[in-house]
Amino acid sequence: MKFFQNKKVSLCIQWFTKDSKRLVTTVAISTFITMLVLVFSIILAPRGFPVARIVTIPEGATLEDVAQLFDERRVVASPFFFKVVMKLSSNETSIKAGDYFFEGSASVITVSRKISRGEYGLEPVRITILEGSTIVDIAALFADTFSEFDAENFFELVEEKEGYLFPDTYFFLPNVRERQVVKEMEENFYERIAVLQEEFDMSERSFEDLVVMASIIEKEAWKEKDRRLISGVLWNRIDIGMALQVDASFLYINGKNTYDLTYDDLDIDSPYNTYKYRGFPPTPICSPSLSSLAAAVSPDESPYLFYLADREGNTYYSLDFEGHKQYKSIYLD
Repeated sequence: MKFFQNKKVSLCIQWFTKDSKRLVTTVAISTFITMLVLVFSIILAPRGFPVARIVTIPEGATLEDVAQLFDERRVVASPFFFKVVMKLSSNETSIKAGDYFFEGSASVITVSRKISRGEYGLEPVRITILEGSTIVDIAALFADTFSEFDAENFFELVEEKEGYLFPDTYFFLPNVRERQVVKEMEENFYERIAVLQEEFDMSERSFEDLVVMASIIEKEAWKEKDRRLISGVLWNRIDIGMALQVDASFLYINGKNTYDLTYDDLDIDSPYNTYKYRGFPPTPICSPSLSSLAAAVSPDESPYLFYLADREGNTYYSLDFEGHKQYKSIYLD
């Protein structure tokens, strides 16, 4: 009887020992997994990391300042752990001030390395402004391309620069601001038109009128070969005091093209309505190409006063309104 009792006690002890080991192992694994998740949640980039945005470290910022900034901007999950990493890697006093651009999420270790080495991540971005773009078009394109670009501030800077921002391909850093964009595009305008300077100097027209005319030609001429001839027709109208009557100005007023216009549109009271008001609109209506500027200053002379383009872009010229109506009935009605 005693033997069996001892055997039972022994079995209980063995069972308890094995179960305890299982429990300890389970607890250890759970603790390890929890710690692993915690560590990775601290090391890896937090949700809301400022991807494709600029984070600026100001001059003289301390480690504490940067930790607070990174916490606010969601660059790091734990400002405390960030400071620990910076101190352990001996980078506490080597923080480089400036604009940092993160193309993708980065761990706290990667962030620590970047700011201690001054790896700003700023590579030039290619952007193309199409010929005939307006300042509204330009603002929208830059706002979509550059995260720090303020369209409203841009409009304030270019209030009187419509037509003088040259359409071209540019390279800007991701942190570019509005003033730099305006400066480079305006400087490029004057640099590119230098090849026409002799023609501008010889022209009896004012430079401002030539730029306005070029912007109208840019929108009116479907094909390169028609630009100088259309320029001649429009200058003929100006010289005899006839209204310009160009449909392209309505793109600037209400966004409608020739085929969408109604008689009510033609009566809109706007200084850009060249049917209602004689002479030029108050500003250019877009950014003209060099070709349109050349056509404005050196038009092809002709007796024509009218022209129209069919839906395939073929342009027909007329001496008078009767001829214009005939072409319209043939190609547009």
